[in-house]
Parts: sequence; C-alpha cells; structure tokens
Amino acid sequence: MSGSYNFEVMKTMRAAAVLWLAVLLAWTLAFPRYGQGAQRADASSATHLAPSTQNPNIKVNVNLITVPFAVTNKKGRLLPDLGKNDFQVYEDGVLQKVTDFGRNSNLPLRIGVLIDTSNSIRMRLEFEKQAASDFLNAVVRPDEDQAFVVAFDVEPQMLQDYTGDVNKLSDAIRTLQAGGGTGLFDAIYYACQQKMLNFPPNPPYLRRVLIVVSDGMDNESQHSLDESLAMAQHAQAIIFCISTNRSGIETRGDKVLDEFSSQTGGAAYFPFEASDLAAAFKSIAEELRSQYILTYYSTNTVHNGAFRRIRIKPLAKGLRVHAKTGYFAPTP
Repeated sequence: MSGSYNFEVMKTMRAAAVLWLAVLLAWTLAFPRYGQGAQRADASSATHLAPSTQNPNIKVNVNLITVPFAVTNKKGRLLPDLGKNDFQVYEDGVLQKVTDFGRNSNLPLRIGVLIDTSNSIRMRLEFEKQAASDFLNAVVRPDEDQAFVVAFDVEPQMLQDYTGDVNKLSDAIRTLQAGGGTGLFDAIYYACQQKMLNFPPNPPYLRRVLIVVSDGMDNESQHSLDESLAMAQHAQAIIFCISTNRSGIETRGDKVLDEFSSQTGGAAYFPFEASDLAAAFKSIAEELRSQYILTYYSTNTVHNGAFRRIRIKPLAKGLRVHAKTGYFAPTP
C-alpha cells in the first residue's frame, strides 16, 4: 500500500515540475526583455553597493594648501602654544582665510637622512654616525613613522629604504665610509624625486623631512642648486641642514645649506665642534615636536604651474616663523 502511495506522489511531483517549467518558458518568451532588465538592474545595484570593485576617481582639491611651520621668539626658543588667531597668512601678498589650524607634532613623519661621505668629512664621520643613529632612535615611532638613509659622495647611494625599524636604520648608518667628491645637489634631487614626491597628496597628512649632514661644498652634481631646491619644493619636503664646516669661517657651502633650509621651512645648524652634532640633531627633534599646521583654500584658482609665495605673519612682535616660502601651483 505504501509503495503504491509513494509512486502516485512522485508522479504528481513530476507533473507539477513540468507545468512550472512550461509556465516559466512561456513567460520568458512573452517578455524577453524582462530578464535583461533584471540583469541590468542587478549590475547597477552591484556598482552602487560595491564601488571598490570599480576604478574610482579620487578627487583631491588642489587649491587646499597645507603649511607645516614652527615659531621661535627673539632668543630662538620654540613656542608650541600659540593659536589660530595669532597669525595671518598671505599668498603672493593676498590675505587668505585659514580654514584649519592645529599642532602638527602627531602627524606621521617620512624622514630622509642624507649623509655626506666625501673625503672632506673623513675625520668627523664617526661623530656623524652616532649622532644620526641617536636622532632616529629618539624621533622615529615604529608604528607611525618611516625613514631612509642615503650616503652621498660623487653620487647618492641608498643604504636603507623606508622602514620604521630603527635597528635597520642604525645598521645602515654604521656601514658609512668616507671617500670621493661631493654631489650634494644630486643627492637632494634624488631623495625628493624618488622617495618623497610620489606620496599621495594631503590628506592624509604626512610630514616629509630631509636631514642633510654636509659641508655644502658641491663639486660633482649634474643638477643645479635651483633644480634640486625646486624638486624639494614640489615634494613639500622640509630640509634641515647640519654643517660639517669646522673652519670658523662662513663658506659658500654654509650659504648653500642655509638656502635649502630657509626656503623649505627647516633650519640650518653650524656646530663648531664635531661633538656638538648631537645637540644639532636634538634641536631638530624638538622643532619637529613643536610644529603647527595650517590649511587654507587658495583664492588663486589658476592652474599655471607658477611658484606662489607664502608668508605666515605672526601678529605679536619679535616672533620668527620657520615655514616654506611657497609652493608650485598645479599645472593645467
């Protein structure tokens, strides 16, 4: 009895299935575009719900200008507790409206350490190694910051690419050996073009910093001072220079180092004794921890690639601002 019953049930189910397929086929033939429309709707929904699978266009407002800077008083002491209303910012002489202002010290750092290994610094190289290693150990936060090390004489040589591992950075510095001429301009050009220029624009905000240890007496470079300075400005790199000149007499090289630092918002240090290098590195670390950042939308919306000059004016007398002197406008 049960076998006969099961057989009858199976016949009924088969008949129902055939009937359903027949109805579905008739519907599809009667309305051929419905399935296509549904597919298009599904594809549209997928595009809307999962844009990351497409090729999104990342829009960046090129008229938003960011300026990291530090402020010192008459005695050269850093002032880390000033506010937005203590400054005015001008671009090519035109007052701009500051849209954001704050402390810059917690923003990630991308640091390049460029050490002159030419014959002229042979006697001071050991002091430079130790001071540079101590600086990186004090400044680099492994989870936030990254640094690289470049040695240069006739040409730049990458000893350690970007890493947050201070042990790797120190190991690279210990391999430095003196010899050859001085290609300072090429080293700065290389570091800015290859290691700093290609970072995404702000935001996300990154502080790009070059530490240059050299006497500034270039005699080998293919690039000029102006070319390497322009590349640093394109890369938005802040350059701090530490002179290895111990003559007690200001040289052409000292003026070169001061030019790089003053034009990019850094500072130049001229320690008289090799043992004073550590104090210079310490001063740089303190300035990085005392920086501000302000942003504004440039009122000049022309995209002509021209250099535009920036001036941050403190409203109180006797204060000095360390900031880049300008930036290159976007090209058409």
